[in-house]
Amino acid sequence: MNDSIDTKQTDATCCKEPAHGFGSYLLTAAWLIPGATILIALLFYSLGYLNLSRTVQHILAIFIYSVCIALPSMALTTWVSVRFTVRFPRAIVLIQALCLVATASAGSFVAAYIVCGVGISPRTALWTEFKGSLTFSIIITLAIGLSIATYETLRHRLQEAEIELRTRQVEQERAYKLLAEARLSSLESSIHPHFLFNTLNSIAALIPTNPQHAEAMVGKLASLLRFSLNAQQGGLVPLQQELKIVRDYLEIESTRFGPRLRYEILIPDSLGSIKVPPLALETLVENSVKHVAAQRTEGAKIQIAGKVDAGTLRLKVSDDGPGFSLDATAPEHGLGNLAARLELLFGSAGHLDVARENDMTVVRISFPAES
Repeated sequence: MNDSIDTKQTDATCCKEPAHGFGSYLLTAAWLIPGATILIALLFYSLGYLNLSRTVQHILAIFIYSVCIALPSMALTTWVSVRFTVRFPRAIVLIQALCLVATASAGSFVAAYIVCGVGISPRTALWTEFKGSLTFSIIITLAIGLSIATYETLRHRLQEAEIELRTRQVEQERAYKLLAEARLSSLESSIHPHFLFNTLNSIAALIPTNPQHAEAMVGKLASLLRFSLNAQQGGLVPLQQELKIVRDYLEIESTRFGPRLRYEILIPDSLGSIKVPPLALETLVENSVKHVAAQRTEGAKIQIAGKVDAGTLRLKVSDDGPGFSLDATAPEHGLGNLAARLELLFGSAGHLDVARENDMTVVRISFPAES
């Protein structure tokens, strides 16, 4: 349970997009406006435009222009970048430039009005002040604005790439966790006291009369346990390897149930190289044995079949039991675990379903057939 909680918490942390709210906006403005003011003042001083006798008034005027232009420029370019970068990736720079020209023009007029209003420039020189500052304001706004917009765009893309990478890592860890749970579930079933004791008793009874068969049964039990322990160490396994484990499991159970357990495997040898999730088919067979053969005096008839259809491997296990619903299965064990593994490994291409056909319960799994 703790592992599941940790995984969900990791999902929420890793997959949540970083917020860029009002606080981030103010933080950027807090360093951008003073920085732009100092930069422009130094530029004016180097060009000889800054009158030392009126340094304070000129710096105050530059600050007013910076505030009136920077704040709307930041707000508008951020809004445009968020909504149009994905839709118009090639034209986004041009759109940003047009927005900056518009905010620079409007901001220059507002700043000129304020500068003239507070007496830094004569009130009758509003249009002269506006026309004289407009060209320089547009050039400075484009230079600073496009540089910051480019930086923010690259930073946003890097954050998206990091989020996607962390999301994939979480999904991979979840897949490994589910595989380990499947391995543990199968191992717990395999070494369940009744199963193990009955198997050992059957082997002991075979030793005096048929020692070769007893030795073979010991080998099959060891093979099943070894495969269960090693299932988490690899990815997909060849179908022929999975079928060997299924046969070993059925032959072991046949020593317990005798003629009550009847089965047939109808999977062509040509499908043996196709890769399947380990213990996937075994889980379906084990479900029929545990819930049908072990629960009824007449035992069970089990049929295992498979085929490739349009690039998809379709495996099914049928039994003559009463049937069941997938909704009643626990998500952390057996078929529920298998359904989650199929979804993680194959996405929407992996399926598990249950149906009734000709008085038989049929459990199917399907996923892309890859050798």
